[in-house]
Amino acid sequence: MAYQRKSSKHIVDAQERSANLAAISSGLDLGGGLTLTTFRSQITATQALLDAYNAQLASADAAGNDFKAAEKELRTLSARMLAGVGVIYGKDSNEYEMAGGTRASEIDYHPAPESPAV
Repeated sequence: MAYQRKSSKHIVDAQERSANLAAISSGLDLGGGLTLTTFRSQITATQALLDAYNAQLASADAAGNDFKAAEKELRTLSARMLAGVGVIYGKDSNEYEMAGGTRASEIDYHPAPESPAV
């Protein structure tokens, strides 16, 4: 399952406000460090952090997919190894049990009871 990428309503709102403030004056300076340039720099920095965060999520998704594929391949190979031991030594052999299989003679078969004919 892929990680949910984030977006920011605050960034969108700030970008809109920046455009509106630029309509007042492209060099708007409200004093105390409140300038349009500072505001736009903060918007850009916040957007960059969001982009980096989403890129890391994408990277984590890719790593997760790679792991799942390798795990599936390993599971298949493990089953094939056990089957190979069964073919070479037999499914009732000590070697088959040593490889992690259940010897055929140790499996308790209980057939399902037959249903009465109607």
